[in-house]
Amino acid sequence: MINQSPVLLLIMAAVLNGTPLLFGTVGEILSEKSGNLNLGVEGMMYMGGAMGLGAAFYYEQLSGGSASGIVAVLLAILFSFLGGAFGALIYSFITITLRANQNVTGLALAIFGTGAGQFIGEYMRVTSGGYVAISNELKAVFANSPFPAALQKLPVVGPLLFGQNIFVYLGLAVAVVMAVFLNRSRAGLYLRAVGESPATADAAGINVTRNKYLATVIGGGISAIGGMVYITTIAGCVWNHEGLAGEGWLAVALVIFCLWRPLNAIWGSILFGGLMILYLRLQVPFIPDQLYKILPYVVTVIVLIFTSLRNSKDKQPPASLGLAYFREER
Repeated sequence: MINQSPVLLLIMAAVLNGTPLLFGTVGEILSEKSGNLNLGVEGMMYMGGAMGLGAAFYYEQLSGGSASGIVAVLLAILFSFLGGAFGALIYSFITITLRANQNVTGLALAIFGTGAGQFIGEYMRVTSGGYVAISNELKAVFANSPFPAALQKLPVVGPLLFGQNIFVYLGLAVAVVMAVFLNRSRAGLYLRAVGESPATADAAGINVTRNKYLATVIGGGISAIGGMVYITTIAGCVWNHEGLAGEGWLAVALVIFCLWRPLNAIWGSILFGGLMILYLRLQVPFIPDQLYKILPYVVTVIVLIFTSLRNSKDKQPPASLGLAYFREER
């Protein structure tokens, strides 16, 4: 059957594996557009994964077997967002208020968030008596398509357009809204001005501190949702303290690959998702799996080289990215 062709299955798997990256990338783009280079995406995704799964798990336990799938999904999104936002708030206080080095703070957040997420996950696992997992009924809500079966059975376009889980469509909506916000709204223009030249934005009456805080905290929350999506879709709603390893770093690389554009993150995340699972779909005996797994990073390096050679302004990061703003030096 045409809907079971290897190419279609590869595309479906690429979309599935790319969706957590899409959230992580779009959230980091928002943060970096304000001039904050938050390298702690890995840690925030760990916190989001643990807290999102925990919210759905404990909600089902407290509901006594009558849990609503929609409520479980909303709680998972909310608590994963709060987990990432909390980590990003710590980063914001240290880098914006205390004006510490962003690279060091981001790396510290990656370590802290990974440890905090693993602690929360292992605590839930131990207290629940072995492992943390939700029922098959709730798993279906997280992993299956929200569209009717008739649409999903349409040749070719059915599985591609209507056969994805709910987070694929949510991720697409977030990326589109982010693009419109950054490019078509006054608030987005102010935010980009802060990222390019905070001194100029400050002189024009734009609140630099508020814009940086909001962009970084909200961006961290969006990135953390990607961790929850990974745990509840790819990992099968079962906590695995090593399951998220590398997702956050791939999201940071994908920001560069997509040239800080949310719409580029849509196809970029699908491409990276395909590269991540290529070793499972296209196995060559004399090529080790490890070489397949570094392909996303190799592609990013190639893009960086070509971007640097062209030296085009619209393909460069925000001018103040990674730099602390000292108002007294304005």
